Amino acid sequence: MIPVDEALQIVLSVAQKLPPVTVPLHQALGKVLAQDIVAPDPLPPYPASIKDGYAVIASDGPGEYPVIVESRAGNDGLGVTVTPGTVAYVTTGGPIPDGADAVVQVEDTEQVKAPSETKHVKILVQTGKGVDIRQVGCDIQKDAVVLKSGERLGASEVGLLATVGVTMVKVQPTPTIAVLSTGDELVEPTIGSLSRGKIRDSNRAMLLAAAAQEQCTVLDLGLVGDDKEELERVLDGAFSSGINILLTSGGVSMGDKDFVKPLLEKKGKVHFNKVCMKPGKPLTFAEICLNRAENASVNKVLAFGLPGNPVSCLVCFQLFVVPTVRLLAGWENPHLLRVQARLQQPLKTDPVRPEFYRATIRWEANDGSGSAGFVAESTGHQMSSRLLSMKSANALLELPALGRVIPAGSSVSAIVISDLSGTPLSKAASSYDSSSSSTPHKSVSNEIMGDGSQDVQFKVAVLTVSDTVASGAGPDRSGPRAVSVVNSSSEKLGGAKVVATGVVSDDVGKIKEVLQRWSDIDKLDLILTLGGTGFTPRDVTPEATKEVIEKETPGLLYVMMQESLKVTPFAMLSRSAAGIRGSTLIINMPGNPNAVAECMEALLPALKHALKQVKGDKREKHPRHIPHEHATPVDTWERSHKLASAGSVEPSCPCSH
Repeated sequence: MIPVDEALQIVLSVAQKLPPVTVPLHQALGKVLAQDIVAPDPLPPYPASIKDGYAVIASDGPGEYPVIVESRAGNDGLGVTVTPGTVAYVTTGGPIPDGADAVVQVEDTEQVKAPSETKHVKILVQTGKGVDIRQVGCDIQKDAVVLKSGERLGASEVGLLATVGVTMVKVQPTPTIAVLSTGDELVEPTIGSLSRGKIRDSNRAMLLAAAAQEQCTVLDLGLVGDDKEELERVLDGAFSSGINILLTSGGVSMGDKDFVKPLLEKKGKVHFNKVCMKPGKPLTFAEICLNRAENASVNKVLAFGLPGNPVSCLVCFQLFVVPTVRLLAGWENPHLLRVQARLQQPLKTDPVRPEFYRATIRWEANDGSGSAGFVAESTGHQMSSRLLSMKSANALLELPALGRVIPAGSSVSAIVISDLSGTPLSKAASSYDSSSSSTPHKSVSNEIMGDGSQDVQFKVAVLTVSDTVASGAGPDRSGPRAVSVVNSSSEKLGGAKVVATGVVSDDVGKIKEVLQRWSDIDKLDLILTLGGTGFTPRDVTPEATKEVIEKETPGLLYVMMQESLKVTPFAMLSRSAAGIRGSTLIINMPGNPNAVAECMEALLPALKHALKQVKGDKREKHPRHIPHEHATPVDTWERSHKLASAGSVEPSCPCSH
């Protein structure tokens, strides 16, 4: 068995983004752009009125004026010029007639009865030049890039495309997925009464719906019994049909009629066939390379042999197939969002395999810790065959293999698998990176991050800085190690706890954004960054940190350097930075997991003391400090004598007495 993170890394390393296609505008929703979109003309293309009212010359001021023309949206008063002493009626969005330089809203005017046929209006207020006028290009300038390649198209983005006249757009296509159910015990859902030993096939309908929900094109391959020759014939037909992904359910365990795994081995390369997870252990993943021309749209098929039990089947789809679909479809970050949630009830863990526990999470003003946050409630009895446990589930709780009960109130990692409508994710996700966030990494390690029994004196965040991890090309090994080290040293750190983690690419702007948010908004006490401190051009963590911190703390860097040099001379190549922003201490650490543990161990003797001082406790003293009033007379006499002999004036003590 291989770990879940390793299995996902293998899948995503094999998957490749599909070549772009051009589609009409109405088919672009949900797709990822494969081109920059440039505005061919300014918006608005003419000076336009912001309100219904009268286009005036601002210097005319209040008074009674004739209305010489009406300029409505879609009906320009072209050829008419507003001259001093005249006004023009305009509607919202209507062009401003030549000569006018301001608009007075209808509410600040009065209609005047005039003997002539020409309408008159009384302007009641003094206005200024440019008031209530949208100037040419104030919304979008000519040649401006309105959408960038890589952006996902929602309804507003589709509207932007239409605004700039784009009717055909180049996008990353979503994959085509074929779904096949196997097993002699299965019958079609249309069967009215079941004979002994038969069950209705739920997996195929479920997987087809799940794939369609991810906006994939789906192909129903039907139901095949445990017949090796028939199964091979169906698989051959599927591989030649132009699909990108094949999903089979059943036939991947150890039974003598489980033919899917051996057939996948015959057709291509099986990368793994057991994953250390519960449910979903028999998951098989294979790569089927097709003998086609290099320019063919499909040269290989990614085949997932999903377990036959419905829950195992759907959990594996969420954890492995969904990120694969997103990567093929061009998502910059294909990984599922992870948040922290507090358990509403105690949960028993497996001693061997981490469990993905089905739950419903919701945002509460008080999650049980006294602060707002997500709470997690079980969906009921958890069995891989009990599909009811997936009903209403919007998250999978990542329970580590502890072999004990996790108490209610404990904070665990929750993988979001469906819409959280009505939940203020913007608030909740401020402590996580869903850029999500993103890896095959967990937002926390496989340690339970506190059970609420200990007051959290210092809130800690861990930020992994890595292009590799952020892109999904590799797992985050440093982040979980840092979380484990901090939480296991909580007592030595005076009650510290990791409350937030994230992953960003080696980008100064992205690193700064997270550091500033965690410092200024979330008010965390300690931020540890991991990686990006070397000599390569992409190592920019120190640069980002130095732009953020207000005070440098070089002593911390010296201690870490000395400790690391005991292990390797290459430690001298580190360019780490450390310092204070507001009431937050920020420390750059190496990206090597072992180095993270070594550096933390070196800092432990003073870190509690430092965090209390940064938090503003001026009474905090070094543990070995002796206040002057408690010093022995000899100490006091010797100190005074030496100062007097040197002709010095006693300086004030740098610490608090």
